Amino acid sequence: MNSYLAAAIQMTSVPDLSSNLAQAEELIDVAVRRGAQLVGLPENFSFMGEEKDKLLQAEIIAKETQIFLKKMAQRYQVNIIGGGFPVPSGEIDKVYNTAVLIDSNGEELSCYRKAHLFDVNVPDGNTYRESSTVMAGTELPNVYLSKQLGHIGLSVCYDVRFPELYRHMAQQGADVMFVPAAFTAFTGKDHWQILLQARAIENTCYIIAPAQTGVHYHRRQTHGHAMIIDPWGMILADAGEQPGVAIAEINPARIEQVRRQMPSLQHRVF
Repeated sequence: MNSYLAAAIQMTSVPDLSSNLAQAEELIDVAVRRGAQLVGLPENFSFMGEEKDKLLQAEIIAKETQIFLKKMAQRYQVNIIGGGFPVPSGEIDKVYNTAVLIDSNGEELSCYRKAHLFDVNVPDGNTYRESSTVMAGTELPNVYLSKQLGHIGLSVCYDVRFPELYRHMAQQGADVMFVPAAFTAFTGKDHWQILLQARAIENTCYIIAPAQTGVHYHRRQTHGHAMIIDPWGMILADAGEQPGVAIAEINPARIEQVRRQMPSLQHRVF
């Protein structure tokens, strides 16, 4: 693993596939021009709208999103994380919320289906029932071992509240973990940053967290603040509240330094 620049993209996705892919392409271009070799897109980057519309368009969203990711990776010669998009599950009215890692040749290296579904009554008056249209993944995320980019693990949004998933990835050798998200504005202001920092600190790894921001449809509002956090919990980059890109260096020497200073992974009892 060599030092390199990674990018966490921040978007305001809408219920229109073409518009979202165009926005994603513009931001990928920005990230690559700034030197990024690993680029992460947020959850729901290719479609963010009503659940019924997502289901009606699920097949075309999945197909066009996968084509897009492979084309972008090949065109820009970068590795891309597609942070979460609907893929038909084979059951009527259910999709998988799926994240994929694509290499610069357009090959899929890793795939993860979101395991923890956001069924929550948020105190701001909004109710979310992700399980009404999404089937939970039943497998823990694999860790992709890359000589150039490190050992990469995937998760999605609400997963960040379940530390055992990240400890599993750490045990598999992960030193770079992705948390693409569409975190609600209400919960994000109190929990987003601290949860990301906790996952980085307890696993002494880099956390790359692409994010949705702004108002998307009706009352749906997301927190923003796409971030990259180092193994000590330091925030290296924060995209704020507007669409854009957070970029920072992923440095293997930093991982080694922190793990020498705080060898907590070696001290695990359970």
